[in-house]
Amino acid sequence: MPTAHPTGYWLTASDGGVYAYGTTNFGSTRGTPLNDPIVGGAATDSGLGYWLVGSDGGIFTFGDAGFHGSTGALRLNQPVVGMAADPATGGYWLVAADGGIFSFDAPFYGSTGSVRLNEPVVGMAATSDGKGYWLVARDGGIFSFGDAGFHGSTGSIRLNEPIVGMAADAVTGGYWMVASDGGIFSFDAPFFGSAGALKLVAPVVGMGALSTGNGYWLAARDGGIFTYGQAPFLGSAAANPGPAPLVAILATSYGLPFPRGGTGYDVSEWQCGKLPTALSFAVVQVSGGSISGSPNPCYAEEAAWAGHNMSAYIFLDGLPSPAPPESMTGPAGTCSAGNLGCEAYNYGWYWARHWVAYSRSLDVWPPLFWLDVEGPNLFWSSNTAENAAVVGGAVAGVKSTGVMVGVYSTSYQWPRIVGSLTFPGMLLWAAGADYLSGDAYSATSFCTSPSQLFAGGVVTLVQYGWFYPQGQIYRVDPDYACP
Repeated sequence: MPTAHPTGYWLTASDGGVYAYGTTNFGSTRGTPLNDPIVGGAATDSGLGYWLVGSDGGIFTFGDAGFHGSTGALRLNQPVVGMAADPATGGYWLVAADGGIFSFDAPFYGSTGSVRLNEPVVGMAATSDGKGYWLVARDGGIFSFGDAGFHGSTGSIRLNEPIVGMAADAVTGGYWMVASDGGIFSFDAPFFGSAGALKLVAPVVGMGALSTGNGYWLAARDGGIFTYGQAPFLGSAAANPGPAPLVAILATSYGLPFPRGGTGYDVSEWQCGKLPTALSFAVVQVSGGSISGSPNPCYAEEAAWAGHNMSAYIFLDGLPSPAPPESMTGPAGTCSAGNLGCEAYNYGWYWARHWVAYSRSLDVWPPLFWLDVEGPNLFWSSNTAENAAVVGGAVAGVKSTGVMVGVYSTSYQWPRIVGSLTFPGMLLWAAGADYLSGDAYSATSFCTSPSQLFAGGVVTLVQYGWFYPQGQIYRVDPDYACP
């Protein structure tokens, strides 16, 4: 069965604070006394963890990132300025400002530690097979080792601003370099744009690239994010910066706000003031009992309880009769009275965007919103085409805000509500499992069972069983993230 792989990124600050966008936050060193500031990091190949590295070469591991050694106890000739993960071994390399390389469960291919450099090294990138790496200097000079090919540099060019980082193109084998003004230099890698002509509030500190090679992100010191190509905007720290400046962006191909194989809960207005002990993630209801109704009165409280690894859900229902004013105009056009398909699409689009905006107005920025499609005979019209238009509009509405969207339903309810409506590759949150594991109706079985598929999507999260924590009247549903 295929696995969904949306993208995400982490921003890390000099105090080791981590901001997760479109992916899981596995922890940080903020609040921990550091010997030296954090200067960079790297994501694991699975996307289920990351390393942070200090200027002394101290290594901090989170998620499935293993500790393979550090230079924290060594006296270095020059400070460490960055690192790269070895996708082949799961180890990593550290690079110092003089180009010295420190290998930990990763092969050593060479360094510039004994070479007199015109400018200090500021970063590195590994090849996609882990059999080589590049070092980049402040003047854009490139040093290639192993199977990393030399495709050009800016070492002989007078730059407006210094180079601060680089990223490898896994498709072409080329690379990009980025300067502190956001200028991009492409070498055997496609150019998608730059911030070089913009007046920036804060300098760019690094870049990350899509594993598909068709886009990249730039990150600024204030947490601002600039997107190019097909790299999506998933959020930034610019509007709510922490106490320390940003130093790096770590990109991942696994961009979901819950760890694979993890368990969590979904909560709603029924759990107001009676929340269970949080697990590794949570899903929180933002709308009330209908898409156009009142908000969950405890949304902000429950979002704070959920923590970083949170997604939200919007309860959907059918188009009211008569159609409300917000359904008469929108992306489906200006609707003539009684054009239910037009009215329903605009209706779903308007209210989906409304709930994303409402969440953000409370400074809650989930990277993923689920659309709850359930109850064929309770909340929906008997006209499945009309219902499909509501859901289609809602999907488009969430996507238009720049965040991911998924659907909560079952293989039984979905066709009875929306007919044959499909969204190929859609993230699915499947309901109806009995236990976590142990039989054909368990959450672990739902993850791989073709009979649980609907909407042309991929089962990513499964709701199973229920329990009554802390003696409360209303049950809480546990959820399992498919591996």
